[in-house]
Amino acid sequence: MAGLQIEGEEEPLLGDTPGSREWDILETEEHYKSRWRSIRILYLTMFLSSVGFSIVILSIWPYLQKIDQTADTRFLGWVIASYSLGQMVASPIFGLWSNYRPRKEPLIVSIFISVAANCLYAYVHIPASHNKYYMLVARGLLGIGAGNVAVVRSYTAGATSLQERTSSMANISMCQALGFILGPVFQTCFAFIGEKGVTWDVIKLRINMYTTPVLLSAFLGILNIILILAILREHRVDDSGRQCKNINFEEENIVWMTQEDSIKVLILTRPEVGQILFLFFLSIIAPLTMDMYAWTQEQAVLYNGIILAALGVEAVVIFAGVKLLSKKIGERAILLGGLIVVWVGFFILLPWGNQFPRIQWEDLHNNSIPNTTFGEIIIGLWKSPTEDGNERPTGCSIEQAWCLYTPVIHLAQFLTSVVLIGVGYPVCNLMSYTLYSKVLGPKPQGVYMGWLTASGSGARILGPVFISQVYAHWGPRWAFGLVCGIVVLTITLLGVVYRRLIALSVRYGRIQE
Repeated sequence: MAGLQIEGEEEPLLGDTPGSREWDILETEEHYKSRWRSIRILYLTMFLSSVGFSIVILSIWPYLQKIDQTADTRFLGWVIASYSLGQMVASPIFGLWSNYRPRKEPLIVSIFISVAANCLYAYVHIPASHNKYYMLVARGLLGIGAGNVAVVRSYTAGATSLQERTSSMANISMCQALGFILGPVFQTCFAFIGEKGVTWDVIKLRINMYTTPVLLSAFLGILNIILILAILREHRVDDSGRQCKNINFEEENIVWMTQEDSIKVLILTRPEVGQILFLFFLSIIAPLTMDMYAWTQEQAVLYNGIILAALGVEAVVIFAGVKLLSKKIGERAILLGGLIVVWVGFFILLPWGNQFPRIQWEDLHNNSIPNTTFGEIIIGLWKSPTEDGNERPTGCSIEQAWCLYTPVIHLAQFLTSVVLIGVGYPVCNLMSYTLYSKVLGPKPQGVYMGWLTASGSGARILGPVFISQVYAHWGPRWAFGLVCGIVVLTITLLGVVYRRLIALSVRYGRIQE
């Protein structure tokens, strides 16, 4: 078999071939091709997992109302949180499993659970009662299946050299971002089927705009399982990229103990650097824009949907750019730079000036209250028409006392902040995973990736509740001020361990970075 010299493969997703690079590490061509085929299958797995989450995200509420009229918005919150809860519990378990058994096993089992969850989701209308609880279980099972992200990232970390690592992690993140973007697009394509659709009486399957997306996701999951069985192979390389089957893990464990503080900091800061954008846009953006700009519910859904789609495209571009930039200035500097950009984005959101939002003041007994101006505060009966011909009040609710003394966040402020946070978030998200995998060294990383994923899932459960409560009671000044404080604390913690945030093999002189 011909021998090839590989110098840290720059992910061939961009079209590179073995003959177009310099080689200085021995690896057979067969091993090289098999290794990257396996990694590409995991890119697909990450993409399909993200699609499975987002393909029904816009229709969960109307579908829940359709199958069970006793469901309210509070229960909707539990349905949405059940996904993150399932992922938080399952990630360390699948990660630990992958450390001691072939990685195919937890991957196939997790995807099978996702397929079963999607099938259950398609049948939640069948039971005579308690349908909402079946949907809760379905989304929770889907979250358990999504726990395989720990296996995907740990496999990639173990099958790539240090020089390949950033590029590969960036590609995983890009596939994840594309899945989140395209999932709602796929769902929109099935909207023409309508709510009634058709029924397959033999198996009591109702095919409509709500169930078709999950059935597609289940089909793709089965296809994913077939591809994993046919293509995925076990590959491990050391930090230099040399093929290896056995590692002296006792020695690595002794060395790793000296990195424990760095690893703990990265796990603790993961919720901040990885979930800030999620918490902000899913918890605050709708009420913020409706309060500040008197947008209707329809306008908030439309405009914020456009903003989220644009941010998804921006994230893909940033992931591609970071792969190139990391070679010049290093992951640590990029991570800190991304956090600083995020901090600036939230600092810009702090209200200032003497112009205040429109106040929603509705007198149920007298709808003829005139618009009145007190200084720069405009109080009036701001309403917008709805589809049923009635009117809905818009503006900042008088029930939120802070509306009377908190200046408006200007639209230019808001959009500038969105752009900056959209730059900083993908940078921080990618670099936290990349640095974490390098600091751990060439030991099996399944359980540690599980912990990192679980910390982010925990933030998605608790974060929205916390920040939305702060916003409702004290307004955007306190909400965004606290986020700025959290980011500053994160920067401080990373600064303390900054010098130790380097690859284990580099730190102990085994290879040169």
